[in-house]
Amino acid sequence: MSTLAAWRDFAVARSLFCEPDLRKALERLGFVQADPIRAPARAQDLILRQRVVGYRAGDLEAGFADLGLAEEMLHVYGFLPKEAVRLLHPRRRASTWQVEADHPHLRRAILTHLRLHGPTHPRRLSALLGSSAVVNAWGGQSAATTRMLEALQVEGRIEVVAREAGTRVYGLPAPRRCELSPARRAEGLVLLLTHLYAPVPEVSLRRILATAGARGPHGVDLREVLDRQLRRGRLCRDTVDGVAYVWPDGDPRPKAVPERVSLLAPFDPIVWDRRRFEHLWGWRYRFEAYTPAARRVLGYYALPLLWRSEVIGWANLTYRLGTLHAEVGYVGRAPRGASFRRALDEELSRMEQFLAMGSAPAPAPSLATR
Repeated sequence: MSTLAAWRDFAVARSLFCEPDLRKALERLGFVQADPIRAPARAQDLILRQRVVGYRAGDLEAGFADLGLAEEMLHVYGFLPKEAVRLLHPRRRASTWQVEADHPHLRRAILTHLRLHGPTHPRRLSALLGSSAVVNAWGGQSAATTRMLEALQVEGRIEVVAREAGTRVYGLPAPRRCELSPARRAEGLVLLLTHLYAPVPEVSLRRILATAGARGPHGVDLREVLDRQLRRGRLCRDTVDGVAYVWPDGDPRPKAVPERVSLLAPFDPIVWDRRRFEHLWGWRYRFEAYTPAARRVLGYYALPLLWRSEVIGWANLTYRLGTLHAEVGYVGRAPRGASFRRALDEELSRMEQFLAMGSAPAPAPSLATR
């Protein structure tokens, strides 16, 4: 592939697949980033609606227990098949959290409660063990019990067993058997992350591996594992326009990209790496939900607008009283011709249907009362 257009086709075609089954789509992706903001839906739902036939907002949360999934911190927080958890644990934390120093009793108290009473909602733990507040990772305030639950989850001492209205319900994991060696875990992590974002700039991939490696197998540098995988030919590398890209060996050559508009989540694998985004599409996309309103350029939760294999603009969406409202912006001019207008209308209609189907309340699980 010698042109940027060919690399754009490759990046879109290998990631934007369509599966009839949610579990198969998750296995094919390997990892889906989670984010709590709904504008108009959570990032994980926006990512999956592009890849699962008939997907509705909330399907991932509703089917979590039956899908064989785990919630874990990889390089960012998200969902992955439970089999992949073997790549993550046992692992270390880079430092002690402040909640452990301020509330040293909570660790044992939480583990004892979960062992005796089973899966428990954080509100129940807070009521039983105290509602002291601590500073969380974002600089805000969280209950000390919630923060300790997060620390124990990162260690693998507890796991998310369900979600109730978006809130994690925690329990003890089943005993882990047949732990992989640190070397095998490291190889698996490098392949998983390369697969997720490929073709990915090598500079970006090394940064991702450094982040994941901080919690990875002890004594193993994931960037050195990357070098070995490149030498052995399990990963491929090529340069276009002065940028070295990496992707898994055996990836099929891209097929023709359909004439379709897709509104992507800010954390969709296609647009996740901002370095690749700017190189392939030639403009600067930024996630501005945490940017002061007066300084925003694209909008609070601008969704990149993909037309064929070109990201040509963005859209800010709101869903009120069963109706979708869209504000669409373009890097240059909107494409002329009826085909784009029709494709955009079809995507907005799909989005409205996706949100409408996901708005019906689901039966409440029973775990919250424990």
